[in-house]
Amino acid sequence: MGNYQWNWGILFEEVYGTGEFYYQWVLNGLGWTVAVALSAWVIALLVGSLIGTLRTLPNKWIAGLATAYVELFRNIPLIVQLFLWFFVLPELLPEAAGMWMKQQMPLPEFFTAMVGLGLFTAARVAEQVRTGILTLPRGQRYAGLALGFTLAQTYRYVLLPMAFRVIIPPLTSEFMNVFKNSAVALAIGLTELTFQMRQITGEYAPANPIEVMSIVSVIYLILAFSVNRLMAWVERKARVPGFISAGGK
Repeated sequence: MGNYQWNWGILFEEVYGTGEFYYQWVLNGLGWTVAVALSAWVIALLVGSLIGTLRTLPNKWIAGLATAYVELFRNIPLIVQLFLWFFVLPELLPEAAGMWMKQQMPLPEFFTAMVGLGLFTAARVAEQVRTGILTLPRGQRYAGLALGFTLAQTYRYVLLPMAFRVIIPPLTSEFMNVFKNSAVALAIGLTELTFQMRQITGEYAPANPIEVMSIVSVIYLILAFSVNRLMAWVERKARVPGFISAGGK
């Protein structure tokens, strides 16, 4: 370490033999990281809300299927799930569909990472939605039904709006985790931020790995902190006085 030649301007140097600069690679990776994380979060929020709601229904078969989804996706490591989606699923589908996934599907690494990360995170969001609904007093459900709402309308107009306001803090953690977990997508070849960092430090600039890893770490920190602040603002705007605590300031 005593002979280490620090060079914090490494990102502004040209990549030998390519005509590109290192910072362009990092920006490209940042773009893919943001794209896959935000897309996966939309899937996670929609699917997780549905599954979490189904788990609270009085029908034990529907609730059981929703529970099976949660246990399946929550107990298999994310990287294994991505491998299954990317390498195994095409082999199990009919030949034409499998060939389309392997050779013709546009941006296969991106869409696989988006779906895999989204469904994995949905299992965790589902647990939070279920907990939020069960946290509410039973009287709210009975009041909705007593007003003449159907069960679906009671969930839509009474239970879910309140439950989501209760679970904003844990949802914030999951939103932040989506950005950090997106780094696993490098395992299937998506050129996101960690992929670019590994490429720069391992093959093209082996003399300055500490600077590159430090800069990429700061980028992840900024992404996660930005999500934290955004969700804290949403929490403050959506809080119910006397029912949930105020968001972070």
